[in-house]
Amino acid sequence: MTALLIPILRPFFTSITETQAPISARTSDHPRTLSRRDALSLSSASVLLFSLSPTDPAFAFGISGPKEWLKDQKKKSSRFLLAPIDASRESLRSVYLSLSTRESDYTDKDLESLQNLLRSSARDCVPKERSSIVDFQSKTGVEVCTFKLVLKNAASLLDDKDPVILKAENILNDLARSFGSLIVLTNGIDMNLPSDRKKIADAVMEAISYLDKFEKSVKDCLEI
Repeated sequence: MTALLIPILRPFFTSITETQAPISARTSDHPRTLSRRDALSLSSASVLLFSLSPTDPAFAFGISGPKEWLKDQKKKSSRFLLAPIDASRESLRSVYLSLSTRESDYTDKDLESLQNLLRSSARDCVPKERSSIVDFQSKTGVEVCTFKLVLKNAASLLDDKDPVILKAENILNDLARSFGSLIVLTNGIDMNLPSDRKKIADAVMEAISYLDKFEKSVKDCLEI
């Protein structure tokens, strides 16, 4: 599982003026993004464990032991549940690093790569940016937003109206709006203009800030 975690802070874009190394020597030049399938696998690795709630038959007799055991197991498995959040944050950091250190020679392909990485980092939580297949799944009632699945799993032992959950849901809504605005902002920009790069970089930092807040809210649900 840990092999899926991406390396820290490597620029996403490679300058066209750099000397290109053989492919075998360039396998770690870009951040290793977490695919939707990988993210779902990580966030649902303990789905049966996390999906139990205080209203389930296991808790019907008022026995606290099983619930406390489940809470402890969730805490121990938290790094796997939080992995999609960490992967998205590291991808955004790599984008910010590239925008901050590279001043020119951006191509249309670089812009396309940037937009694809931002969509991937949003984890299907921005409806307008979903693929046709994922959009179809969402319309059949399947939850496709990875961050929502993470929160649902983390909060499975809490009451639906618990203030901790309500706060986390509000932060998640802000996070989704932040990603949506960021992706829209990349449309029609000239990445070789410092002013346009700064707009994107500032929006990336805002998204990272919301990711940090969301991660904190998920940890609050897990009581860690």
